[in-house]
Amino acid sequence: MNMFDDPFLNRSQKSGWIEVITGSMFSGKTEELIRRLKRALLANQKIQIFKSHIDTRYSENNIVSHDANSMRSELVEHSKDLLNIVQEADVVGIDEAQFFDSDLPDVCNLLANRGIRVIVAGLDMDYTGNPFGPVPAILAIAESVTKVHAICVGCGHPAHYSHRKDRNNKQILIGSKDHYEPLCRNCYAELTL
Repeated sequence: MNMFDDPFLNRSQKSGWIEVITGSMFSGKTEELIRRLKRALLANQKIQIFKSHIDTRYSENNIVSHDANSMRSELVEHSKDLLNIVQEADVVGIDEAQFFDSDLPDVCNLLANRGIRVIVAGLDMDYTGNPFGPVPAILAIAESVTKVHAICVGCGHPAHYSHRKDRNNKQILIGSKDHYEPLCRNCYAELTL
């Protein structure tokens, strides 16, 4: 979809932008997304929150941090659906962006071009250390990027990697501490090289 074909685009309105919160599992991405969305509510801004339809591990109707903080959200099957669902929001939150399809960067651009602040949270790397889903492309177009880190369970240093503890080799394996642990570069290399 060409951004000039968007019927909601109004060039006279305020400018929107894209923010990304990324890092390993257990680094506080969803927690930070919730914090920013709550601040938007305090500023009387209209918000809408979305997550991929495949991530229902904690709740179908909420984004939920590993610390059990939550906010009401909507499940989305395809990124382009957001263009019809988002109508009057000042701020759009998207959690677990790595589970969305490859159209998400274009959709984020279109929403930002409508004057919407788009806050995206997601893993930048999969368990093998490779770029994960549409998140790297969104990082490239974002005005603001926040990289958060967990604590390495091996040594206590800042963790950048989401190490999978079992031998399942599917790229997408929805789980928590049952399947994953945060590791720093050195501890990750010791287990995977």
